[in-house]
Amino acid sequence: MNTFTQNQLKHIVARATCEKIKKQINAKTVLGIGSGSTVNYFVDALSNAKLSFGGAIPASENTKNLLIKRGIKVLELNSIDTLPLYIDGADEVDDKFYLVKGGGGALAREKVLASASEEFLCLVDFNKKVQKLGIFPIAIEILPMAKTFVEKQIKLLGGYSSLRKDFITDNGNFILDTQNLNADDPSLLETKLNNIAGVVASGIFSSQRPEKIIMANANGSITESKRTKN
Repeated sequence: MNTFTQNQLKHIVARATCEKIKKQINAKTVLGIGSGSTVNYFVDALSNAKLSFGGAIPASENTKNLLIKRGIKVLELNSIDTLPLYIDGADEVDDKFYLVKGGGGALAREKVLASASEEFLCLVDFNKKVQKLGIFPIAIEILPMAKTFVEKQIKLLGGYSSLRKDFITDNGNFILDTQNLNADDPSLLETKLNNIAGVVASGIFSSQRPEKIIMANANGSITESKRTKN
């Protein structure tokens, strides 16, 4: 039986994703591209494939810099009318396609691009699959002035949080990494977090679930799953 490291699996799923989107894009297609290590592998695969497309909208400054380095045209969301496809990874994914994202701190911009896209394609390795969300800390992007207030509100929800040290988001905000929140109903939890004044975005992706998940399995094979509309 073949054994692969997690980085090798990320590389495998990135290449597979690049291969799968070939038929979906043309010279005018604009791609939304998320952030994180798996996405970095995808950008490399996209560059190596020499595909013709209109350009890419990055979800983070790190992704933007990598796109520029790889010679891929960078665009802004405000400059286009439609975003056909958004590609991103996840920190956790469950059977109903609910996600936890934000390990890299770009969750707010990722959430915007996921919402603006016609199709969200999520690429992960099998290690990201969970029965229930919340093992990975849930990132919450907050306005700096609201830190103490938001922390108190999180405590009222039964959770506890810690400020991500030496980290400022691309939007100039703080990240609270939060644990012990009840994620049995991801949509309800996302709503509760979004309703806290001072919260910019939470790492629960319930309204922005992907249409497809491409997963690298432990043996290096690829599984593609499509979400039923519910």
